[in-house]
Amino acid sequence: MVGAVPDASESAHVATLTLRPATRTDLPAVLALLVDEERVVDPAGLVVDDVYEQAFAAIDSDPRNEILVLVEGVDDQGDDSRVVGCLQVTYIPGLGKGGAERALIEAVRIRADRRGGGLGRILMERTIERARTRGCGLVQLTSNKQREDAHRFYGRLGFARSHDGFKLAL
Repeated sequence: MVGAVPDASESAHVATLTLRPATRTDLPAVLALLVDEERVVDPAGLVVDDVYEQAFAAIDSDPRNEILVLVEGVDDQGDDSRVVGCLQVTYIPGLGKGGAERALIEAVRIRADRRGGGLGRILMERTIERARTRGCGLVQLTSNKQREDAHRFYGRLGFARSHDGFKLAL
């Protein structure tokens, strides 16, 4: 398993946390994380329409894009496993930083009922290591200005506020 490590919080079973690229079967769980940050949404209750199918297919087929999921599993076979976090990474080629790629992280989510236990740190640290292994010279992200808890979290991970971001809705 890529990035699997025991999670000591499980007493009856040894759980593993695995960071891996999302598959099509993960799409409802990823959408459940994205649709509402404040509560747990049952993926079985979501309709995955053609727009999401096409967007996932485009990301999945692009070697410079990936949706990563943090999966918690009770055993080595993945039985009783569930997606507890996700994010999207886009690898951007550039001439700055000696021609090194940069990794742009977006849509970072941890299940609402699992926040505060270190899963976000695990998700981000493993993603940063993945970018480093790929040869990226920089990892960047943006965060809504109102998300002060998230800003403190990113700061503890070593991210520095260095630029103002701008967006134009089309």
